[in-house]
Amino acid sequence: MRLTEKLSRISRRDLFKLAGQYGMSSTLMAAGGFTGAMSLASLASAAESTYERRFSKPAKHNLKFGASGFNARNLLIERAGALEFARDLESRTDGEIRIEFIGDNQICGQLSCVEKTQQGIIDIYAASTQNSAGGAPYLNVLDYAFMFPGRASQYHFLYHPKSQEILRDPLEKRHGLKFLFSHCELRGIQLGLGWEDKPTVTKLEQLFGTKNRVTGTQLGRIAMQALNLNPVPVAWEETLDGLKQGLIDGAETWASAVAYANMSPVVSQSVDLKFFCGTEHTSMKASTFDGLEGYLQDAVMESSYWAQVHVQAANEAALVKTVGFSDPQLPNTIFVENNVRPAFLPDSEIKMAEEMCSPEFQPQLWEQWRDRLNGWAGGIDTYQEIYDIAREVSADMLPENVEPRRWWKG
Repeated sequence: MRLTEKLSRISRRDLFKLAGQYGMSSTLMAAGGFTGAMSLASLASAAESTYERRFSKPAKHNLKFGASGFNARNLLIERAGALEFARDLESRTDGEIRIEFIGDNQICGQLSCVEKTQQGIIDIYAASTQNSAGGAPYLNVLDYAFMFPGRASQYHFLYHPKSQEILRDPLEKRHGLKFLFSHCELRGIQLGLGWEDKPTVTKLEQLFGTKNRVTGTQLGRIAMQALNLNPVPVAWEETLDGLKQGLIDGAETWASAVAYANMSPVVSQSVDLKFFCGTEHTSMKASTFDGLEGYLQDAVMESSYWAQVHVQAANEAALVKTVGFSDPQLPNTIFVENNVRPAFLPDSEIKMAEEMCSPEFQPQLWEQWRDRLNGWAGGIDTYQEIYDIAREVSADMLPENVEPRRWWKG
């Protein structure tokens, strides 16, 4: 039984009443650790014991963790690892680091979490790198079109020692953020209810001329324009209505985001275009990390590694068993319950899209941003370096089979 189903038996009022008594962090950590049936009484008992364990001694460091749209009902749909990281870090440091987990857009949203971390309002945040690119433009480095052939190549890069030089160090130097770990999916076009009665998309040309909501990434817009997908910036709160009413054809995002953000009721087809990253990552304010004692810094890195390994396995399972992003689809998944059809395009259509918009085939489209990112990275050819690393694993490798590595140890 999914956590969302278990929590559906507990009213929002009762959930917040528990959170008021034991804190939202302790309540969410207790809920996330459940394996059996959950009642209000059992959750209250677990929240109490979690609270007592967490506050059994004073903490050396109290860190605020803002997690955009995550709440108790969607933490196990998209497995981005935020709560698991917090729970592991508290345990690993024997309570010397305590995390106040603030989700559900209560302290920051997808577009603002990065800036509130940079300002020191919070210490850690979880949001997509694409939405965070507005406040930290170097995160665009992940968004070159078709740089990653699959999810396995994304995980391989994040574990790779060279990710330190290409991604993490420039981000820290330029934007004051320490990139810890990320979930990995590739973005497609999520078609609204206007496509409910149309055949499942099998050809790229069926998407030409459609109007699609775009997120905060500057590089993603380059690819969408080259693919004739008409990127339109639409406020998140207007996106669901736009998809429902047919005011926009679709939205660029990834499958588990559709499921966790309650988009499934207004999405009819999830087209797996795989054209650039969908990475719900967790970063820490670099000065917060630097202010920790050395052994606690080591603990942060080990918890980040553990969270990355957890996410790699858990999200792959959730995509099939919880979201329903597979062919054939499993019953009782979110996509099946909401009549969302995955549309997996043939390799020939993906290749056509790549030839239309990627830096490999259309270098002139990317020249300005590529030069900018390369300059920020100290002269590294960011696209080529990541492209080559992404192809060290086979394109058809199962993501769960990628070997985990402690990237910071080289």
